[in-house]
Amino acid sequence: MRALAQFVMRGPMQAAGVAAFTTAVPLLFWIGAAVIGLVILRLGLRQGLSIGLWALLPALGWSWFGQDPTALAVLLEVALMAAVLRTSQSWQKALLSGSALALIFGLLLPVLYPGLLEQLIQTGVSFYQQYNAEVAREMGAQLEPVIRQTMNASMAGTFLVAGVVLTMVARSWQAGLYNPGGFRKEFHALRLSGPVATMCIVAMFAGPVLGLNSLLVAWVAGLPPIIAAVALVHGVVGRKGLSKQWLVMFYIAMLLLGPSLLLLLLIVAFVDSWLDIRGRIKPSKPAE
Repeated sequence: MRALAQFVMRGPMQAAGVAAFTTAVPLLFWIGAAVIGLVILRLGLRQGLSIGLWALLPALGWSWFGQDPTALAVLLEVALMAAVLRTSQSWQKALLSGSALALIFGLLLPVLYPGLLEQLIQTGVSFYQQYNAEVAREMGAQLEPVIRQTMNASMAGTFLVAGVVLTMVARSWQAGLYNPGGFRKEFHALRLSGPVATMCIVAMFAGPVLGLNSLLVAWVAGLPPIIAAVALVHGVVGRKGLSKQWLVMFYIAMLLLGPSLLLLLLIVAFVDSWLDIRGRIKPSKPAE
């Protein structure tokens, strides 16, 4: 990937060509989004937009003709977060901007892509009726609305997660080329402020009060604290000089424990936002 990043940064023609080609090819859209993120982070929003237009065209094609908004949504997520990160040098602001855009996507999906959403809903209903008939009978008429909310939230949440990951990929490319070790240091220090963490936690439970999809609001409001908690784990492991096996075990635990561990991460992120856990841990080695 370093070689790809070097090639992209040779000039606008190379960057535009890679962005357009990878966005047009199925399942390679993530490379195009990361390329645009890299250009924005390194050269600024104006240059990023001029190159991003070449990736936007195939993304719009997939969105309009293929009825698949994934490439377009992820591209916009990465462009926004990269632009905010470049101007503010704050991952907190970048994550919040991405969450806000994901919320907008979630609200627009039923309007712009009713056919796609309806297909997913019918697939979900059929699945429950075939493999979980008892649950389907118990829920009755409530089954379809629940699946509708779940599918809507899952799509918007997936766009957000992909956008965050690819923005980090772009940032790591930038650091690898121009500031070795910079992204690691930056990510290890990622931490939400107390008021922002509190706002995120409160917002997770405010969906029904606001008349919004509660799952969607939980997705977009809960992701920034979870990312902050993951950064805390990386920061503690790095500060104590622990083996990377601890991180491997952590991610395996995330896969196995799922929601239980995510809830714990939310609590840890909230506590860290007020107490600064990393700042209270003595490093295992003298700072260089």
